[in-house]
Amino acid sequence: MTLWSLAVFVLVAAGTAAVGMRVSAWRTRALARLTRRAAVAAPAIPSAAMAWRELIDRIGSSVPGSPKDLPRLKRRLLRGGFRDPAALRIFQGARPVLAAAFGLAGVFAVWRTNMNLLTIPAAAMAGYMAPGQYLMFRIKRRQHALQRGLPNALDLMVVCVESGLGIDQSTIQVAKELRHAHPEICEEFGVVNLELRAGKRRAEALHNLAERTGIDDMKKLVAVLVQTDRFGTSIAQSLRGHADYLRTLARQRAEERASKLAVKLVFPIFFCVLPSLFVVTIGPVITRLVRDLIPMIENM
Repeated sequence: MTLWSLAVFVLVAAGTAAVGMRVSAWRTRALARLTRRAAVAAPAIPSAAMAWRELIDRIGSSVPGSPKDLPRLKRRLLRGGFRDPAALRIFQGARPVLAAAFGLAGVFAVWRTNMNLLTIPAAAMAGYMAPGQYLMFRIKRRQHALQRGLPNALDLMVVCVESGLGIDQSTIQVAKELRHAHPEICEEFGVVNLELRAGKRRAEALHNLAERTGIDDMKKLVAVLVQTDRFGTSIAQSLRGHADYLRTLARQRAEERASKLAVKLVFPIFFCVLPSLFVVTIGPVITRLVRDLIPMIENM
């Protein structure tokens, strides 16, 4: 019970600290927007979030990284939506900081509850792995959002192409129109537009889009667009056919998840619903038997 209380305390403290850092960062950004037009630069207001970020950035700069793993880590950060140049250093610095924090929490737990000493390295390892798990969660959530908004973006691209716009202008228009409904895919289309303006070839920019997102549907769309651009076929017809294919694929995925639902409900029903049913149906009978039958047996 004490271990659970400690875990709840650590989670509540971490959540409170995260909320405080976020509110402080909002305050700093708001003050920066308000003082942007000032002729004389005002002195910098100290912020707890900026101080922590600078500290973690310095720690991440001093932590040695494997040259083989750094490109893969940068690609994973891009897939998670972290485009800040300092994101890699912050990620590298967050690992030892969280490992030390969780290790200290493990030391406190061992001191207060007389737990096994293996709790300390296990807690430190959990803290070291926490940034990677959070990054995986962000990647999956972003990929799901991209996959959900891709058919709508394709439908809008079909409308734009049929109205006379090209691929580049269509991506710009989609990024403008869907920035509130599907901001992730609009952000990716905006990056493609910036790469095209920087002088990259269209095929290279589209391949970079597929590499950044890492989802199969986007790779198939990029293959369709590259082949259409190369062979000169109808762009609107290709996009409409691919949008219909994506909607059919989404419907098949939904049907697959629905068919798996009956099997997944077996264990909750067996362990949660059936015991309560047994208590409600058989409990009164057992109570009456114990109350009436046992005295009868004792009097015999």
